[in-house]
Formats: sequence, structure tokens, C-alpha cells
Amino acid sequence: MVLQRNEINEKDKWDLSTIFATDQAWEDALNQLSEEVETVDQYVGHLLDSAQSLLEITERSLELERQLEKLYVYAHMKNDQDTREAKYQEYYAKAMTLYSQLDQVLSFYEPEFMEITEEQMTAFLAAEPKLELYKHFFDQLLQKKNHVLSQREEELLAGASEIFGSASETFAILDNADLTFPYVLDDEDNEVQLSHGTYVRLMESKNREVRRCAYEALYATYEQFQHTYAKTLQTNVKVQNYRAKVRNYESARQAALAANFVPESVYDNLVSAVRKHLPLLHRYLALRSKILGIPDLKMYDVYTPLSSVDYSFTYDEALKKAEEALAVLGDDYLSRVKRAFSERWIDVYENQGKRSGAYSGGSYDTNAFMLLNWQDNLDNLFTLVHETGHSMHSSYTRETQPYVYGDYSIFLAEIASTTNENILTEKLLEEVQDDATRFAILNNFLDGFRGTVFRQTQFAEFEHAIHQADQNGEVLTSEFLNELYADLNETYYGLSKEDNPEIQYEWARIPHFYYNYYVYQYSTGFAAASALAEKIVHGSQEDRDRYIDYLKAGKSDYPLNVMRKAGVDMEKEDYLNDAFAVFERRLDEFEALVEKLGLA
Repeated sequence: MVLQRNEINEKDKWDLSTIFATDQAWEDALNQLSEEVETVDQYVGHLLDSAQSLLEITERSLELERQLEKLYVYAHMKNDQDTREAKYQEYYAKAMTLYSQLDQVLSFYEPEFMEITEEQMTAFLAAEPKLELYKHFFDQLLQKKNHVLSQREEELLAGASEIFGSASETFAILDNADLTFPYVLDDEDNEVQLSHGTYVRLMESKNREVRRCAYEALYATYEQFQHTYAKTLQTNVKVQNYRAKVRNYESARQAALAANFVPESVYDNLVSAVRKHLPLLHRYLALRSKILGIPDLKMYDVYTPLSSVDYSFTYDEALKKAEEALAVLGDDYLSRVKRAFSERWIDVYENQGKRSGAYSGGSYDTNAFMLLNWQDNLDNLFTLVHETGHSMHSSYTRETQPYVYGDYSIFLAEIASTTNENILTEKLLEEVQDDATRFAILNNFLDGFRGTVFRQTQFAEFEHAIHQADQNGEVLTSEFLNELYADLNETYYGLSKEDNPEIQYEWARIPHFYYNYYVYQYSTGFAAASALAEKIVHGSQEDRDRYIDYLKAGKSDYPLNVMRKAGVDMEKEDYLNDAFAVFERRLDEFEALVEKLGLA
């Protein structure tokens, strides 16, 4: 049985009291901010009255957002640690409502700012030197000029933001709190309740019957609720398409990428490069089939480790190994890592009702917390260093940049995390002493690459296809979604959809389809991280310093410029081809080890 929240040791839970000491303190702060939000009306119509007015209203707006982010993080994480608790569901809902209210009262800002002339901006900057800090912030706003609506229209959109988010919230509650999975047998013939966490572990079982039963049980549950999941996903897609249309974008994808100042060619280059290199994935899966001795490879055979080496880690062992690997980034970086590991930034173990998966979160004024659902395996060690990469990125950015630039573009978010993964792989391969363990590490890398670059690009193709379908008037029924997903899965994996009927329902369990064109960034991020890790591990101190500068940059420059300064040009396809070259090189070594060890 998965433990209840109160059965988890306190030391293994994140310490949210560092955000608000008590729930009452949170409620008091919420009430105070709610009152402050109501005073914003006094600024309407006065943004460009003078340089001082622009400075005052800009700083006041950012301060309100800063306070709300802290409130939201507390409510969000309290809710995530047990999604069944009505109290924190209410906190989360209240925070979202206040977000909607703040968006609404600040909706005057962008329309009014767009009226500024170049001459007026120059005069304001000369009259009030403190505005210089916000010059890049203003430049970013002006790039959206053709997509900002009238004040009244902006108010209406802002007022509907809570409604627009309802599909995602409904999915989260259904998938994490309400969905009940059946009991299945594990490797020791013990009856265990299937959950998001135990499913991953069971898919790594050496016993094919255990894998098959868990796989079929999971997807039988999603099949039962496929129509509900289709409706929530369709609603989310319609929201994104509607928002893009009213803001004069050609598509939801263009709107989503424009938010990060990323051209759509970056997305198209990714899909093109991955499609060209699908034979490498098929080659790896064919080798997997031989090693497992399974001529009829199925999707439930894709995740089980091929190695017989018990290369597992307890959580404490994983912390030590992560510190050893990340030491290459320098003493300052390592000191931050040790703080995160020792000061309860991490919520470690799965409990009943806890949100599935893993993430790094927080706000400008909090620790960079991490949520895990820990299992004692190599994959979870990589998850730990992955989320640590996010948290260190956040830590450096928040301590270096003022609040206005104290976050980083979503486009850059997955690069720091996957750079850590690549550094860990290099460290493990460097210290390995025997062929069998090297085989296990290479297996993990190849599976990680498959799961990040190939799989997330498959997700990206699916996401873009459903947005295009809705834009073209198609109804996103479960039948439509099932067929589309099954066809894509067959193309990517080369495994017949007729022989793998359950996989057609996988789209229903992927939370990232509600993140508005997020998934492609896992793939671009991993590829860029491959190049950065090579420079960090095998390059000069200058390379490492440039990487730390990237972690510090936040939103002080455009994302593609930040990456160019770090040494990677993401508008070209070279970094993608370089990543596939690493995959192929390690696949070659893996095949040689298979032959040497007589495994196929």
C-alpha cells in the first residue's frame, strides 16, 4: 500500500513553513493582498502621465505579482502534497481567483503602455534614471504590440483566466485524486495497488507477465474514462486556439513560442531532425528485442532495464552521488546543491493523493523546492539531478537578477536540468570499472535519450496536430485522439498499433498536454544540454564560467541570445545533429558490449 501523508518522516518532506510559518499567516497575507489589489484602479489612465508615473506603476504592479507568486506557491505545493485535502484545494482555488482578479485590474497596463512613442520613451529614460533597469522589460512588451488588445478586451480576457484554466484543473483532480487503479501482482507475487509511481516501477520489472498485467490494468482504467479525458483535452485546446485567435496570432503554436521570443522554425527543425533519425530508435528497439529474447516486442517491453546489474540507489546514496557528479560545476554551485539537499527543499516519497511525477518549483522569495516520488533506481537518481538542475537555475537567477528579470524563459528551463543529467552520465561512465556496469549506464542513457528526445518530440507532434485539427474544425473525440496517437506511436517506435492496442490511450495520462506547447522544449533542451555538458566536462574553465553566467541570466536577455553566449546556437540544426551523433556513438558502444558479453 502507498503510505498516507502522515506516515512519511518529517525529514523527507519539504519545509513549506519557510514560505509561511502557518496556514493562518498565509490566510492573513491573502486577505491583505486582496485589499491591496482593490486599490489598483487609481492607476488606470495614468501610466504615461510622466516618467515618475511609469516607474511607480510599473514597480507597484511587479510588487503585487511578487506577493501573489509567493501565496500561489504555498497553496499549490500544499495541494500537490495531498490533492485530496479540501482545505488546500480551497487555498489553491483562492490563489487562482486572486490571480484572475490581479490580471483583471492590471489589464490596463499593456494597452496604455503600447501608446508610448519612441520620443516619449527616450525622454522618460532621460528624466528618470531608475527606468533604465526596466528597458529590456519594456522592449519585450513592445514586441507584442500587434497582439495587445484594447483595455476593455484585456479586462474581459483577464477575468476569464480562471475559467480558461478549468480544463487543466479538472484533469489534475481526476488523474491524481479521483482515479482509482486496480491491484496487480508485483515481482514477488504480492498484491500491490497500481498508482502512477508503482506503475513506473512495475514497467521496469524483469518479469514480462508483471509488466503486461500492470500495463493492461493501467490502460483499461484510462479506456474507461477516455471520453472524459477527451473532453478536458479538447476544452484546453480550444482555449489555446481561442486565445491565439483573439490576439491576432496565426496559430496557438505561434502564440506560445512568441511568448518566449522563439521562432517556429526551432520547432520545425526539431521535428525534422528527429524524423530523420528515427532509424536510430528502431535500431535500438531491435537490439532491445534481441537482448530480451522477445521477437514480438510490445510497448510494455520498452521500459524494462536490459541490464542484470542491480545498479540501484537508496535516496541517501543518490544524494551523495549527485554531489560527486555536480562538483565539476565548482564550489559555489556545489554549496547550493548541499543546501537544497540538507535544508528540506525536497518532498521525497510518494504518498496517497500526492501529485504524480516530479518538478522543481518556488517563487522569487522562496527556496527552489523539489517534488519527487522516489523509487530506489538509477532512473530516480537522474530525476534527482534533473530537478536539482532546475532548482540551481532558479537559485542563481533569483539571487543575481532583480525581480523583473528574476525568472527564466520556459524555453531555457529544460536545459539546466538535462545538462545535469548529461554530466551525471559522463561521471558514471568515467568511474565504471566493469563491462556489465558500463552496459547498465549506457542502457540508461539510451533509454533516457529515447524518453526525452524521441518521446517528447512525438508528444510535440501530437500536441501540434490536435491544435491544428481543432483550428480546422475537427472534433477531438476520443476516437480521433486514439487513432492519431496510435499512428504516431507506430511511426516513432516501429511497433504495430494492432499489436499494441492499449497505447492508443496514452495521451489521456500525459499532464504536459495541458502546458501549452511545453513538451518540445524537453527535446531542444536535452540536445542543447548535450553540447553544454561536453564543454563543462571536457572543456575549459571559461566554458564552465559561461554556463554559470547562463544560469544567472534569467530574463535579462532574449532566450536565444542567452544560449548563444553560453555557446549554443539553437536556430541552427547543428546542435540537434550533434546530440544524435552522441546517441549513435553510445549505441555503437552498446552494441559492441552486447556482442562482447554474449547477450544477444
